Order: sequence, then C-alpha cells, then structure tokens
Amino acid sequence: MRQKHWMGADMRLLSVILFIVEFVRGAVLVSLLPIYGARTLGLSPDVIGLAISAHYITDTLLKIAIGYLLDRFSPRLIVQISLVIALAGVYALQFASLPWMFIGAAAIYGIGMSPVWIVCLTRVSEEHRATQMGFLYTIWLFGLGSGPIICNILLDYSSNMTYNLLVILSIVATLISFFLKKSNQQAVHHIPLKAQIHALRDKLVSMKQLLPGMILQTTGSSMLIPILPGFATHELGLSGAQYSILLTVGGLCAVGGLIPMGKLSDRLGGNRWFLVVGFIAFAFGLYVLAWGLSFWYCLVIAVGLGLSYSAILPTWNALLATYVPPKQEGVGWGLLSTFEGVGVMIGPILGGVIALWGGETAVFWTSAILFGLIGIYYSTLKKIGVRN
Repeated sequence: MRQKHWMGADMRLLSVILFIVEFVRGAVLVSLLPIYGARTLGLSPDVIGLAISAHYITDTLLKIAIGYLLDRFSPRLIVQISLVIALAGVYALQFASLPWMFIGAAAIYGIGMSPVWIVCLTRVSEEHRATQMGFLYTIWLFGLGSGPIICNILLDYSSNMTYNLLVILSIVATLISFFLKKSNQQAVHHIPLKAQIHALRDKLVSMKQLLPGMILQTTGSSMLIPILPGFATHELGLSGAQYSILLTVGGLCAVGGLIPMGKLSDRLGGNRWFLVVGFIAFAFGLYVLAWGLSFWYCLVIAVGLGLSYSAILPTWNALLATYVPPKQEGVGWGLLSTFEGVGVMIGPILGGVIALWGGETAVFWTSAILFGLIGIYYSTLKKIGVRN
C-alpha cells in the first residue's frame, strides 16, 4: 500500500510540479539573475549574491512555518498559495531596474518555493528511503540542472523570450496544482505543539554530529552560484555552448547515478562511506576545476562531480529522514530544511564577497576546502545517525 501511495496519481502530479518549479528556479538563480544582473543592470557580484541569498533567506525562514501548516491544513491549498506567490516573484523581475527591487523580487520568489519539496518529502515511506530519495532527487536535479542549460542557450538569442518562458512555466505549475486531490490526512496530525517541540528537540540533540555537514555543504555549494557563469567565461574561457555542455554532462551523471546509488546505499544499510568518499571526491573535483584547464579536462571533471553528488544525496537525505518524528513529517522536514538553509542563506553572499576581493577562483578554493573538511570530519566518526 505504501508503494502504491508513493506512485499514485497525486504524487505524479507533485513530481511534475516539482520539476517545473525547480527548472524555473535553476534558470532564475544560476543564469537569469547572475547574467541579467551583471550584463544588463551592471550589478556587482556582491549585490547579485545578496539577491540570491535573499531568495534563500525567505525560502528557509518559511520552512518551519510551512511544515507546521502542512501538518494541519490541506497540502493542496498550501501548494497553490505558494505557487501563486512564486509566480508573482518571477513576474516582478521585469520591473527590477534598481538593486533593491532586484533583491526584493528574488526575496518574494523565495517565499513561494518551500512547500512543494517538503510535501514530496512527507510522502517518502519508511522502507527503502534512499531509493525513494534518489527518485525525488532525480526529478529535482534534472529540473534544477536543465533550467540553466536551456536558459543559457535562450539568453544568447533573446532575454525577453527567456523571461517569458519562465513566467509561462510558473503559470503552468500553478494551474497543475489545482488538480491535486484535497487531503484530510492532516486530521491525524493534531499533536500538541509542545509535544512536537519536545520530540524534535530530542531528535536534534541526537543528530548533533550531522549539523556541521548540513550547514557547511550547503554553504560550499551555494557560494558558487553567483560566480559560475563569470568563472566559466573569464577563467575557463568557455563559450555559452561549452558551459551548457558541462552543466548537461555533470547533471546527467548526477541524475543517472542517484537511483542506483540510492539502491546500493539501501542494500549496504546507508553506509557512511558513501558520504565520506562522495564529499572528498567532490572537493577534489572543485580543486582541480579551479586550475583553469581546457574544455576536455573540464568535461572529465564534470563527470566526476556529477557521480560524487549522486553518491552523497540519497544516503545523506535517507539519513536525515531517520530524524523526522512519526506523524510530524511536515514540521520535521521543515526544521531540517531550515538548518540546511542556513548555509544557503550565507553562501551566495560569502561567494560574492570572496569573488569581489579575491577573484572567482578563490571561491572555488574555499568551496573545495569546505567539502574536504566535511569528508574528513565524517571519516573520523564511528557511527552517524540512528534508525527509527
């Protein structure tokens, strides 16, 4: 019955919505904001980084509240309202002629981006967590990766056409949400708030070993977002097509490896060495990429980065799932996502400041060091996590 529910019609609709919103998010954050902000508005890297951080700040700050609401109200209603707000944020970008407007539009967009992912996470069953996490992350990463790839190509032809496509897709996602089923399952989640806080507090105390990785990995990855297009052009000398090829290859390797890595992790009981090897390999890939090698070397590095990422994600999120209290999935995932979001909030700002003062290559050095430290840290631990 759990598997039937997992692959039900409602979950398929949620998967389509997840793909669309992450496609738009990837296009906006990785391509539209950095390229449009720098080329058209002439904004500095720190301002662009602040706008991206503003998006993640509003996204992160709402996660606990949205998780709480999802445990009490119809997920369909919460998703609909949030997608309308996200649509408003994307639509407002066309009026962002000043830095504060640019940052404000990104912040509004962030408000609407939390619920879909949390709703999907609450549908993950107890059995085969890593496999199902791999399925979700395949959809998420495919959307997030294909968005900037297509956006980069379209931006070479027409900024207006690219922007209009993103608005149309946001409208489509909002319309699809009206076909989700009305759910009354929140009635069984009416657990007193104090009891929920107590249960979550106990879980957080037991997961203190995970907190460094939760924050540092999102910091290390998000600090690259504001400088990626500029680094590809200035340091690697890549054309728009070559940059898109690298993103495509890395993304395909990550997507292709998620489900197999998730299944293997399930069979091995969520072995922590998936995390250790994945983090260290990812750090090495970033370190080598910062050397400014030719396109074909970068292509090999992109393959390595993608496979490393596919080893990390299913095991990591299956591990996090063991800390979500039963019948409190919305609040639990909201809280965990908030801790991970701390790194995403500060990462783009940090990346923009480092790029402004030390150059774009320095951002890659810093990110590689952070991922390397995470891998080394978890290699020293005998045991990570608990099983419900």
